[in-house]
Amino acid sequence: MALDQRLLEILACPNCRGDVEYLQAEQIIVCRGECGYRYPVRDDIPVMLIDEAEKP
Repeated sequence: MALDQRLLEILACPNCRGDVEYLQAEQIIVCRGECGYRYPVRDDIPVMLIDEAEKP
């Protein structure tokens, strides 16, 4: 099961408020804004917590 497209349209990076992109093969959401943080997706649920993010 993939993430809902409507959810992806409203998500923003909690760190810099930038746009995000879902990379399904890697199961991550990547910030395309200033910070470039990478947020995990677990069981089709985005974990949009700064403490959980992989920092560049």
